[in-house]
Amino acid sequence: MRRALGSLDALLLFILVIARARIDTLADLVLPTRLQDFPRAPLIGTLLPPRSQELLKDWLTDPLGLLLLTAGFGALTAYLILDALRGRIPTPPLYRAKLGLIWLIVLALVIMPSLKLVLLRRVGGPASYTHDGGVIQTEEVIKLFLAGKNPYVEDYVHTPLAEWGLDLRSAVYHFPYLPWTFIFSTPFYLLSHALLGWYDQRFVYLLLFVLTLALAPGLARGPTARLGLVMTLGLNPIMGSDIIFGQNDSFVLFWIVLSLRLLAQERWSLSALAFGLACASKPTAWFLAPFYALLLLRGESLRHLGAWIRRGWPGALAWGALVIPYAAWNWEALLDDIWRWSAGTAAVPYQIRGWGFANLVLAWGWVRSRLDYWPFWVPQALLCAPLLIFLLRRQRQHNDIATAAWAYALLLFVFFYFSRFLNENYLGYLLAFLAVGYFAGEGDGEAVWRVA
Repeated sequence: MRRALGSLDALLLFILVIARARIDTLADLVLPTRLQDFPRAPLIGTLLPPRSQELLKDWLTDPLGLLLLTAGFGALTAYLILDALRGRIPTPPLYRAKLGLIWLIVLALVIMPSLKLVLLRRVGGPASYTHDGGVIQTEEVIKLFLAGKNPYVEDYVHTPLAEWGLDLRSAVYHFPYLPWTFIFSTPFYLLSHALLGWYDQRFVYLLLFVLTLALAPGLARGPTARLGLVMTLGLNPIMGSDIIFGQNDSFVLFWIVLSLRLLAQERWSLSALAFGLACASKPTAWFLAPFYALLLLRGESLRHLGAWIRRGWPGALAWGALVIPYAAWNWEALLDDIWRWSAGTAAVPYQIRGWGFANLVLAWGWVRSRLDYWPFWVPQALLCAPLLIFLLRRQRQHNDIATAAWAYALLLFVFFYFSRFLNENYLGYLLAFLAVGYFAGEGDGEAVWRVA
């Protein structure tokens, strides 16, 4: 068979770059004051002379955004040319050059746009150019934490969160994230205020995002798989936008990727510690727990409880040290924010919305209001319970990181689809773990879902 001129990684990168570029330019349309604020923003407002800014005006994005797109597509051009020459370039230098170009594209299309919105927020105000919970509310929670107040008891009706976006603002009465999100971020908040006099929670997300990409190659086998994993995580069509605007899925993703990387090195205690921190960040990590428990028993009998305790106790200790104090402080408030709000049983619940089964509940008129209760747990239990059993049995046959990551993404996707809300950022998070599951498979990018 004739060898194709291009390779799979080149095709995947082209798809990801055009998806990122298109999504980001469409996202800019929800920022109506961006062109007026850009010249007044610190640092970036004076990068270009007024004449250049005038010539670069575009209805889709701002002048800097256009130049970043140019840089991203320039790096993509170089990647495609290198790929076409791959038979004439030794593999090690070709891999390093391709990886460097991926990092350049990520810098142009994710990291720099994030910093751009951070600076635009300095002009537009704390409720602008950012996400409500991942940035605005988390920053307010850090202030409460430093003041010795319980963020699960307090409300946020008199904070910038109340000025942000959507009509149904039940979030001002609930903080749905676990303590590690704000405890870990607090030193960065203090350091940023000491150095800059202000803070943006995206500083933490960007740092962890970069570290995640640095760790990712160690989970894949072979140069093509490593490149595929880094580009999929770095240019994830949805999670990339989440990083730019400041949603916090990248936060929990880092701790899980760190945990899996340490587990691959058989550094059991450190891996369990990182996983415990992930579970103390967002409940989405909890769904990995049964698959992670099996991974901890690699090389041991599945009935060897002592091995699981010996390897896994740091994770349980970390989770308990972070969560139990808040549970003891006010259990009802913690339960209300973390569980009842999203389940629809809180006094002021999260609305029914998203891209999943919930739309059929609304379309068929099974509720009178988006805030009404409906038993989504019934289809979730009927489908997720047998699926979990099947996936665990499958993992017992192939107890590796690839199988566990894919199974986790599949279980969580079914759970989210039949939940009260399937938010778009969840799909970007799931894509990250499907990518880990695929590219961490045996061989150079072999699919993990083997025939039994």
